[in-house]
Amino acid sequence: MKRVLLLFLLAVPALAQNPATLREEIAAMDKKLFDAFNARDIKVVGTVFDKSLEFYHDKGGLSGYDQTVKQLGENFSRGNSPRRELLPESLEVYPIPNYGAMQIGAHRFCSGAEGKDCGVFKFVHVWKKTDGEWRITRVVSYDN
Repeated sequence: MKRVLLLFLLAVPALAQNPATLREEIAAMDKKLFDAFNARDIKVVGTVFDKSLEFYHDKGGLSGYDQTVKQLGENFSRGNSPRRELLPESLEVYPIPNYGAMQIGAHRFCSGAEGKDCGVFKFVHVWKKTDGEWRITRVVSYDN
């Protein structure tokens, strides 16, 4: 019994991800998503969301993967999509054992003729890592 416990205790640190590395991975995925968003590249945006996506928005309610990707694609094609910028000082990343990570932060969206119509909004992204690939499964987006 002591040998099994010792082996388990030795293995636990190997199973845990370094918080700095996790933060870097999630920050890179955030950049991938929103570089594509800002470029209006719906194909890349669609690959970052998991098919099980639940998107909770304080103004728009709940939407799933198909509805979210369709709506973003329509906005992109009409040129209605604002530019998004992460406020880097707001970024928080927490591991979710046996699942992935939670990203919390604030971002600025600007639209209008010269990007002058801006607002800052808070968000939570729940990321799932499967077979080495990160996907967003839950989004909570809300106003200040």
